[in-house]
Parts: sequence; C-alpha cells; structure tokens
Amino acid sequence: MRRPYGPACAPLRLDGIRFRVRTGVPWRDVPGEYGLWNRLYDLFRRWQRNGTWQRILTQLQPLADAKGAITGVLSVDSTVCRAHQHVAGARKQGDLQKEPPGGIFTEPHDRGLGRSRGGFSTKLHLAVEQGQKPMSIVATAGQRGDSPQFEPVLEKIRVPRIGPGRPRVRPDRVRADKAYASRENRAYLRRRGIRCTIPDKADPARNRRKLGS
Repeated sequence: MRRPYGPACAPLRLDGIRFRVRTGVPWRDVPGEYGLWNRLYDLFRRWQRNGTWQRILTQLQPLADAKGAITGVLSVDSTVCRAHQHVAGARKQGDLQKEPPGGIFTEPHDRGLGRSRGGFSTKLHLAVEQGQKPMSIVATAGQRGDSPQFEPVLEKIRVPRIGPGRPRVRPDRVRADKAYASRENRAYLRRRGIRCTIPDKADPARNRRKLGS
C-alpha cells in the first residue's frame, strides 16, 4: 500500500497521532495508512515543544464549558507509569541529550522519575471531571505520595471563558479516596469553599470514636 505523502496527508497524520495516543501502541506500530511513523512523531513532538497542543486545549475548553460538557464535580487520583528500561541509561543532565527536554512547561528537576515498588517509574496526579475530561495533571517521581499533590493538582485547574470574565478555577465538589483524607487537604477545601466527598481512614475514625462526643 502506498503511504500518503505531502501537505494533503496532514489530516491523516493527526488521525495517526490520535490513534497512537488512544491505543498507547509504540510509534513504529501505528498503521501505515496514517503515513510514516517518524513523520507522525516529528509532528507530535514539534507541537508539544511549541505549545500547540496546549493552545488547542485552551481554545476547546471554553467551548465545552459553554455547552455544559464540563461538570463542576471533579475526581482526584493518581496512577503510576513504569519507565522504559532505556531511561536508566539516559544522561543525568538533560541539556546534553541529543534532543534536550523542551516545551512550554518547566520539567521537574528529577525529570519526574524515581524508584517505587514497581521499579523506575513516574506518577501522574490528575483531576478529572465526571465526563472523563482531564482538567489538570501533575507529574512526580513514582515514590511520591498522593496527598501532598492534592493542592497542586487543584491549583492548576483553569477553564477560560469565551467572553469577558475570569477563568473558572474552583470546582463545586471534589471526590477522592482515603489517600487524600488529611486535615491539610480538608482545610484547603474549606478555605476555597469547595465541598468534598473523601472517606476517612480507619485509624483516625476509630480514635475519634474512642474520645467520645
């Protein structure tokens, strides 16, 4: 099958990038109908470094918010991503790499990599609305705890508006599991007037019952 080539195949390249992001396959395994895999990666990486993907998200969010597609109830949680085996042999100084890290965001000093029970990994902390749209994300090393990242994740929420007015930065309610049930997190939510659904851990609840009313 002849591979598409030239400016006319730009929509196919975007479809190829969407296929790869949705399925998680290696770049080399993207079907040939979308074009050469290295062309897809070059476009993806170039837009990542110059902030095109972030600008697209910033322009789409107010449209979705105006249609009511973004709910005011958020869920906060984390997931661990195992790092590729070649990461262990990467340069310690990122500026000396063949392709230095770049983009519109500042990369963590530890590159978001650390040793956890699962090995060399990165932990992604996300806030997602009930329509399964990510609203903010914070990357840390794999061994970092969930609770300390609760406030940074919520502070990064920013939904612009189509017309004049401040961006929406405060959800109506936040849902999370027991890992986020700390006094600091609850005090932070009270200060901002955000309701929450966070179950208590067993030990603190048992101790309160022992103290009585």
